[in-house]
Amino acid sequence: MYRIALTLFLLGAGCASTPKVPGQALYFALQVRHEGKLVAKPKFLGETGKVARVERRHPGAALPDYDLVVQPTPRGDRYQIIIDLSLPEVSAHSELAVLHGEVRQVELGHKPGELQLELMMMRVDSPEFRTLMELSERSEAIETPRSI
Repeated sequence: MYRIALTLFLLGAGCASTPKVPGQALYFALQVRHEGKLVAKPKFLGETGKVARVERRHPGAALPDYDLVVQPTPRGDRYQIIIDLSLPEVSAHSELAVLHGEVRQVELGHKPGELQLELMMMRVDSPEFRTLMELSERSEAIETPRSI
């Protein structure tokens, strides 16, 4: 009886002390086209194992311009990305596997050209991400007028 209680205690303590694996921070840049027209261009941070929701709504509008739900999960050297996208006219669901830094174009609509998604995802801790952010800062500095 004593051995059973000790074994259960040790198993419970081992489970309780197992460190939680932190999620990996990811950067997403998307472009959404509806019937060829660019309707959304969100850029946001997410985390593996967590749902990221992005919505754009004009003040006072009953419906959002778009509602995007992204859930990334690491799968070896790739990431399994679950995407749910809703526009006032159409909604879609897709699952795709992407590599770090890969740009993927996906047809989400019922017919070709109806709803297209371009997705790029990078790990935030990567040299490629840091380079992208440096290039963005440089381009903003060039475009920002300086006062005299």
